[in-house]
Amino acid sequence: MFRPDLSRLREPVLVASTDSVGTKTKVAILAGIHDSVGHDIVNHCVNDILVQGAVPLFFLDYLAVGKIDVDKVEAIVRGLAAACFEVGCPLIGGETAQMPDVYAPEDYDLAGFIVGVVDREKALTGAAVAEGDILLGLPSSGLHTNGYTLARKVLFGVMGHGVDTEVAELGTTVGAALLAPHRSYLSPLEPLLERRKIHALAHITGGGFPGNIPRVLPPGLAARVRKGAWEVPPLFRLIQKGGTVSEDEMYRTFNMGIGMVVIVGPGDLHDVEHSLERRGETSFVIGTVVKGSGVTLE
Repeated sequence: MFRPDLSRLREPVLVASTDSVGTKTKVAILAGIHDSVGHDIVNHCVNDILVQGAVPLFFLDYLAVGKIDVDKVEAIVRGLAAACFEVGCPLIGGETAQMPDVYAPEDYDLAGFIVGVVDREKALTGAAVAEGDILLGLPSSGLHTNGYTLARKVLFGVMGHGVDTEVAELGTTVGAALLAPHRSYLSPLEPLLERRKIHALAHITGGGFPGNIPRVLPPGLAARVRKGAWEVPPLFRLIQKGGTVSEDEMYRTFNMGIGMVVIVGPGDLHDVEHSLERRGETSFVIGTVVKGSGVTLE
């Protein structure tokens, strides 16, 4: 049970989302590191409601395992609790299910459920987006929680790397690079949402740029993205080269180093950039809103 304080909101609207860590758990199992996946699912869900302008109220988890391993379960829940604490979102419950007929003994699946709130007048619907608006890209911390089936196939299958393989261009092991936690964008963006400086947000998850940016654009408008506006992190280039993956598929599958796209009016651009900078957030002007449909990558 949860009793929210909604007194500061004129017309509170609940916003809910659910997702899973997906096959990133396979890398965690190989590496024997299980606390970071808790951060992944919490931050992913926080970002998913953030694009509606909502801030989190509470979180629940669902953990399904082949066989209960107390140390592993404790590590996963410890990561969940730490991530929830960081974003001010209580972990009020969850479910752990042991299903040996469904999962191998070492396997598990982790899903999360979040409920947040937004004042109706401040909700992001995409209606404010207009031709000429600017696309700001905020850096990702890695693959986040998408594209791991392809990444594992290339790095482990095609290239023959292991989780402990040191790769010079990555500056770390393959496992460490793949397990970098999905980051939350709540802290740098919440003040801008309060001041209504943001027209729309696109969380770059499954489907990449073409699959996520159009969701927040009104009919008749498109996004033009300049791929050279930011430096794509080495991990993505390693996967692309190692698996001979086409550029189009890379941008459909991965975030390519941009985890959140912020759409702002031209007149607010410098204000938004300075606000982000004051909070230690890097941003890149990566494109504009134009007439048309979909996303053009140039």
